[in-house]
Amino acid sequence: MKTLKLLTAIVFVLTLSAFTTITDGEGYKIGDIATDFSLENIDGRKVSLSDYKDAKGFIITFTCNTCPYAVAYEDRIEALNKKYAPKGYPVIAIMPNNTDVKPGDNMEAMRARAEAKGFTFPYLMDKDQEIYPQYGATKTPHIYILEKSKKGNVVKYIGAIDDNYKDANAVKEKYVENAVDALLENKEIQVKETRAIGCSIKV
Repeated sequence: MKTLKLLTAIVFVLTLSAFTTITDGEGYKIGDIATDFSLENIDGRKVSLSDYKDAKGFIITFTCNTCPYAVAYEDRIEALNKKYAPKGYPVIAIMPNNTDVKPGDNMEAMRARAEAKGFTFPYLMDKDQEIYPQYGATKTPHIYILEKSKKGNVVKYIGAIDDNYKDANAVKEKYVENAVDALLENKEIQVKETRAIGCSIKV
């Protein structure tokens, strides 16, 4: 009986560890192929990467309404979409938080925020919290740049938008812009990974 309890305890711990590992930075690495998703947008439509037939790639942004870091980056995310969507790299924003923990991130709040800010990109909800662990996202905001290829959507950059969340005017390194510019020019991305700065994703 004791052996059975011990084995049960070990299995429980291992299972818990496995799930913890997934949300603690495990996920896609540079060069991995990102699987597609189908998530609800603020307009009620489902959005998938496959909907973007003419895209060359994507700027995937895990973000939310309630994190001060995410709010600080909203205008910069909008600027990224306006600059790069016409060039084939649209922004797709995904809200990964558990809305029971953060009701300010529910769909109604997302819709209101997008309208107030005039977002020109889709703002999707990872309602079942299945997509952000696949990516390995841990923060809001957390950026993944994907490039379309014959094999699928290849992960080319992971991390922060730039090197100064506090002041857009004081930014010295525009990681996302530099990465997308390199892809558009068929050049090697110089900085492929940085540490995402933001609030932890709420589970």
